[in-house]
Amino acid sequence: MKKILITGVAGFIGSHLAKRFIHEGYKVFGIDNLSNGKIENVPNEVEFMNIDLSVNSEIEKIPSECEIIAHLAGQSSGEISYHEPIIDLNKNTISTLNLINYGIQNKIEKILYASSMSVYGDIKTNNKGVSESQYLFPKSCYGVSKLSSEKYLRIYKNKIPFVSLRMFNVYGPGQDLNNLRQGMVSIYLAQALKSSKIIIKGSLSRFRDFIFIDDVVEAWFRASKFSEAINQEINIGTGIKTTVKDLTRKIFKLTNVYDYEIHEETPCDQLGIYADVSKIKNILKIDKFVSLDDGLEIFHDWVIKSS
Repeated sequence: MKKILITGVAGFIGSHLAKRFIHEGYKVFGIDNLSNGKIENVPNEVEFMNIDLSVNSEIEKIPSECEIIAHLAGQSSGEISYHEPIIDLNKNTISTLNLINYGIQNKIEKILYASSMSVYGDIKTNNKGVSESQYLFPKSCYGVSKLSSEKYLRIYKNKIPFVSLRMFNVYGPGQDLNNLRQGMVSIYLAQALKSSKIIIKGSLSRFRDFIFIDDVVEAWFRASKFSEAINQEINIGTGIKTTVKDLTRKIFKLTNVYDYEIHEETPCDQLGIYADVSKIKNILKIDKFVSLDDGLEIFHDWVIKSS
């Protein structure tokens, strides 16, 4: 039985990923400090540890027999990073350095890292998906912390191989609808269902690449298995450009709520970005994705059944 360490296991993506690896027959060790995640999200089969990875002495509590690391723990809001950059640095970069050191000391096979589209900043054209070779100029403190972690991983690649998964806008069942500072789809859906009005921070012409949670989990699992992914940065997106206007229209139709207000944009927000999906197709062999219409319907139905 192979053993994997999943950090951020009580969070949205981490808990879904844990279920997948358990299903595949892995022994899962899970870490979360529960600052954002919820203990009820953690599957019963996970050997759970409440650890703050930014505290060096806490790393000693991690079992040495883990073979793979899936590092999803961290602060994931660009808005929060702007107002609390030191916290963002500790949660996103210091924690990664501590895990790199743990991985080297314990001869870990590889580390999968939850990077972000935020490392790119604003792209020069809105008519082409952003490729992994694009010049990186993050706009937010969050993007800077993610990029610095990527660079540290690359520096130590000969001692601990890595895969940096640059995730675009992930959404789906299990997302925290009470968190209105992270996750565009979940924020808008929560507002429509709870307040009958969507608050849009910034222009309706902004655009994103929305990818359903099941597709993200599949990408992570394949990245853990495929040797071609080693020491690569890979976009985890669909390659489909969707404007905020189009997204809100779809949510209006689902919820039968049509009221909205446009407020001032979030500090350091990206105007628009979507993925070049050449690597996810060529390396991870994923070329089909859940459509936004289908994903939103599944997400909406889950929210209604859960409420």
